[in-house]
Amino acid sequence: MPIIFAVTLHEAAHGFVAELFGDETARRAGRVTFNPLKHISPMGTVILPGLLLLAHSPVLFGYAKPVPVNFWKLQPQRLGMLLVAAAGPGMNIMLAIIGSIFLHITPDTNPENLPWLQLNLFHSLLINGALAMFNMLPILPLDGGRVVRALLPGEIGDQYARTERFGLLIVIALLFLPPLLGLNFMMDILTQVNETLIGGILFVTGH
Repeated sequence: MPIIFAVTLHEAAHGFVAELFGDETARRAGRVTFNPLKHISPMGTVILPGLLLLAHSPVLFGYAKPVPVNFWKLQPQRLGMLLVAAAGPGMNIMLAIIGSIFLHITPDTNPENLPWLQLNLFHSLLINGALAMFNMLPILPLDGGRVVRALLPGEIGDQYARTERFGLLIVIALLFLPPLLGLNFMMDILTQVNETLIGGILFVTGH
């Protein structure tokens, strides 16, 4: 449940903010909604995470159907691109905060539901924190790459935009090649950043 809501509401946030800046592409596709069913990818949201859970994988990964956004229709374009990109990770941070806040409330619920409820709230905190952090890596087509693209001026931004065709290969290489070579620096960095982020959320919400 936490990963389904994390990835689907992440995509919904992109659509809502794109519409605020004048792009109705997501609206016409029926994607400007917080209904998770509209954003679920059978493979990425259900089957892949389910198989990883059954395999007791140390890494839980999933994704939803990307919300279509026409960045050329955003007005103003640069600010629109920046905020549309940041909306997804921003939604995940908000969901992590909500999960952390509700961890305070769970002692007052039915004791029979407590372990299941607390576990899902804790997983929501971890998954949303990790998803926000991962998506803010400054690599296109990740959201962090779009934020960098929006901030870079003129020709420099255009040159950076050309790296998008190799972006997913770069991400896969950074995540999987170092462990194959016996190096865990990338995972160590991501883990440390995620722990710092989650620690900050726990601190802000009084844990």
